[in-house]
Amino acid sequence: MDIKIGIIGLGYVGLPLARLFATKYPVVGFDINQNRISELNKGNDFTLEVEKELLQSVLVEKPSSKVGLFCTTQLEDIKDCNYYIITVPTPVDKNNRPDLTPLYKSSETVGKVLKQGDIVIYESTVYPGLTEEECVPVLERVSGLKFNVDFFAGYSPERINPGDKEHTVDKILKITAGSTPETGLKVNEIYKSVITAGTHLAPSIKVAEAAKVIENSQRDINIAFVNELAKIFNILDIDTQAVLKAAGTKWNFLNFKPGLVGGHCIGVDPYYLAQKAQEAGYHPEIILAGRRLNDSMGEYVASRIVKLMIKKRIPVNHSKLLMLGVTFKENCPDVRNTKIVDVIKSLQDYGITVSIYDPWANPTEVKHEYGLITTKTLPTDKYDTIVLGVAHNEFLTIDLEQFKNPNSVVYDVKGVLKCSIDGKL
Repeated sequence: MDIKIGIIGLGYVGLPLARLFATKYPVVGFDINQNRISELNKGNDFTLEVEKELLQSVLVEKPSSKVGLFCTTQLEDIKDCNYYIITVPTPVDKNNRPDLTPLYKSSETVGKVLKQGDIVIYESTVYPGLTEEECVPVLERVSGLKFNVDFFAGYSPERINPGDKEHTVDKILKITAGSTPETGLKVNEIYKSVITAGTHLAPSIKVAEAAKVIENSQRDINIAFVNELAKIFNILDIDTQAVLKAAGTKWNFLNFKPGLVGGHCIGVDPYYLAQKAQEAGYHPEIILAGRRLNDSMGEYVASRIVKLMIKKRIPVNHSKLLMLGVTFKENCPDVRNTKIVDVIKSLQDYGITVSIYDPWANPTEVKHEYGLITTKTLPTDKYDTIVLGVAHNEFLTIDLEQFKNPNSVVYDVKGVLKCSIDGKL
């Protein structure tokens, strides 16, 4: 049987995957965002995950049996696919409860075109059991087909690292799994055919789901530990970075840095695991404690900045502050779940006027998501306080003197500035 792949969701995860598969198979990329599809068909990727030349090299003008990528918003265009890969986000709501709406809607979309023998693969990070307990019933209900008789499911969790041009999708080992042993082999084979780093076939979908969700939970807990250390060492007037550098001379010391934990994975995935654990009657103390500590860091950073301003006798209310960076990580336009916003809003609560400069972030997206005004143009004003929030390359060599008043505070959230600073995390 000839393989034809439908990728549902063309964001940070779906597009690089679609581009990669399109070097070997006919691929149809489906997304409900018409503007996104229009830009992709011009070869433009606003996420900057796929370079224009690379994207244009695989684009085709219509869906066919030929190798290449066709991007569309039309359901009709994906009906001939026999592998469907769902790469939609899995966010949490305002109460940090898993929001499965994107998964339900994308499952309904695939269910409308699902046929005998098709395989539906999920890449979204979920808690163990979610694929078969929540998504598969939607596929069955909409399609009228029977799971593991008429159609099958697979799971291969995404490991995309936004902005990372070294660890691209083909160079990251891929976990795979299937709803039956035969399906697992089929899922493994199609990924193995394009992933140069290799694959690991897990014995079940639940195992693969659990493996993915603990990857980010583990990182979250380790970062929470060093964040707590930073709080302790700040009270003791000890340089946290110097302590970590010294401790890091031991061969098995884990090299984690204090910071703001945001983004679409680490700041979200632990809540999925916690949700499943609580449903099973277990209260996950360490996981939730780590989340609480990391979620509190925005307010903590803001309080540190305000204390430095007070020490310098800078009137806090109506003072002017320049925030350098608003994305969730350096050298990347991704603003999903960025915790710099927590710092900004806490500073605004003190009556501080915050200006945001970020050459990477899309001002329209930031305004839509957070109601904040950002600029890509280098400011010309002077500020009472300058905060490095994100370690974009542009900020590492920037002359901060051009923004400073005679008595300005300079605070380095990331601990990377080489110039004179008043404080860091």
